[in-house]
Amino acid sequence: MAQKLILPSLVIFLSLFLESSLAKHNSQTLTYIESSCNGTLYPKLCIRCLNKYSNSIINGPQHLAQVALSVSLSRALQTRGYLLNVAKELKAIDHKNKRMYLTVQDCVNQINDSVDQLSQAIKELKRLNNFNTIINDKVLWHISNVETWVSTALTDASSCVQSFPGHRMSKRLATIKVKAKNVAEVTSNALALFHSYASSYKQAAARTTKKP
Repeated sequence: MAQKLILPSLVIFLSLFLESSLAKHNSQTLTYIESSCNGTLYPKLCIRCLNKYSNSIINGPQHLAQVALSVSLSRALQTRGYLLNVAKELKAIDHKNKRMYLTVQDCVNQINDSVDQLSQAIKELKRLNNFNTIINDKVLWHISNVETWVSTALTDASSCVQSFPGHRMSKRLATIKVKAKNVAEVTSNALALFHSYASSYKQAAARTTKKP
């Protein structure tokens, strides 16, 4: 009888232990995300976008930057899809307002460029995994590539936002502006998180260069 009670008790104990350990890990990951996001221009948005990954293992600043870039790419893809549909509708039904169609089409091109650049940046960041803690010119070159692509993606998304100045506009154009603005803001946050990761390499490289 005692042996029959031991197994259920052990299962309950292990379950409670695992739940406690997972909760502790989630709390630590969320704290790390929040402290990292405090260095971005839009910390609340940063935390909101990344806190759903608190159940996962975030292996330091490089992994966090990679997750942030993935979020940015996802938002850019969603926005591009919306813009393509709007441009298609405008081209089909709104022949009188060619200027609006051209503005939206320019936005499509800009966000499409952002998608390409963010995709390249993510691939380049993954290549850095091969170097671990090695510091050399090749690592710095990969870092520079990521910074360039993400900065350009941010510029393109911001250009789309600026295509719709003022506050008096149709609901559709207001929605485009909000979506493009969101892409720009999450990309800005991803760039800040990547800068935070890259700064440790740059500082180490500078110290290495100064050595006699």
